[in-house]
Amino acid sequence: MTQSGERGIQPVREEPLVFGSPLIGEDEIAEVADSMRSGWIGTGPKVQRFERMLEEYVGVAHMRCLSSCTAALWLALRSLGVGRGDEVIVPAMTFIASANVVELSGATPVFVDSEPDTGLIDLDLAEAAITDRTKAIMPVHLAGRPVDIDRVNSLRDRYGIAVIEDAAHAIGAKWRGTGIGAHGNLTAYSFYVTKNITTIEGGALATEDRTVAERVERLALHGLSLGAWQRFSDTGFKHYEGVEPGFKFNMTDVQAALGIHQLPMLDRWIVRRAELWRRYDEALARLPLALPAPVDERTMRHARHLYSVSLEDDAPLDRDALLDALARRRVGAGVHYRGVHLHPYFRERYRIDPSFLPVATEISARTLSLPLSPKVTDADQDDVVAVLGAILDGKG
Repeated sequence: MTQSGERGIQPVREEPLVFGSPLIGEDEIAEVADSMRSGWIGTGPKVQRFERMLEEYVGVAHMRCLSSCTAALWLALRSLGVGRGDEVIVPAMTFIASANVVELSGATPVFVDSEPDTGLIDLDLAEAAITDRTKAIMPVHLAGRPVDIDRVNSLRDRYGIAVIEDAAHAIGAKWRGTGIGAHGNLTAYSFYVTKNITTIEGGALATEDRTVAERVERLALHGLSLGAWQRFSDTGFKHYEGVEPGFKFNMTDVQAALGIHQLPMLDRWIVRRAELWRRYDEALARLPLALPAPVDERTMRHARHLYSVSLEDDAPLDRDALLDALARRRVGAGVHYRGVHLHPYFRERYRIDPSFLPVATEISARTLSLPLSPKVTDADQDDVVAVLGAILDGKG
């Protein structure tokens, strides 16, 4: 790819199209106001209500809401006893939090390359990376596309390793008709502001094991035997006890107030995302872009979280120049992701040669994500397509 100048580009929009801007309705606003007026703004009845709603939606026995997906991944590792001397298999193409929690646990992240067409972890390479020190594998449902759970669970059962599914992008996704999170593994979700549903910040951990769920709930509140809601909402005073050292990873009722109104909209919003996805596929087909791989709807329901494209060799500019050109036209875009192995800490600590992870390295240099959310209108999307066309045709 050659570099191209972008002289004289004028914004195509009066208002910027913000990438990942959330859709917040009046019901969410009213529920937050109700929490504020109630005086109970910490972890309480609305968090519990949201947890029960998530359990029913996903089809899993236990869901515990937390302060972030990162907290959920961390507590998943903690509940499995992952620590020094252990290895955890992690895709190179993921957000850095997936690897950070492994590193902070004292275990060693073992990075595995991607499938060229989907960017998902290459499960053949993952199997080859399993050693007698492997404690767990952390498949990431990148962009909302489910990893082959049948294959993942076969590795789990054959080698006796744990699975922690990173479903930060995948609330609402399904594998063979069953929700991601209901396949017998610990599964972490994100409700960050850009995700398919939001609690501003927040996450959750799904499990079929009541003991794990109770421990996660305890660890998320300093390792205490009782949270504030249990101590102060029932009749009679109760002392709490520190059962084990824990953290401050709890979700608040103010956050859950958004979630309990966002979740019922999720399926409708995924349908809208799919409509926008098809419109992108049709409108961008002529441009020098590799579009997302087709979805086999016989095996999966894609959550359609990110519409990511990659620049082809004959594009007139590189990815970063394209991002800059889009920004000049007031069109927001994202990068998902720059491989974890390229970040200085992991690159230098583990002396990783990027050529050893060629697919993830190539994706890191070429990929960008376009605006995709139920807040994006057809007119917004037409602006994105027009800007991309002008830039990539050399007319912008």
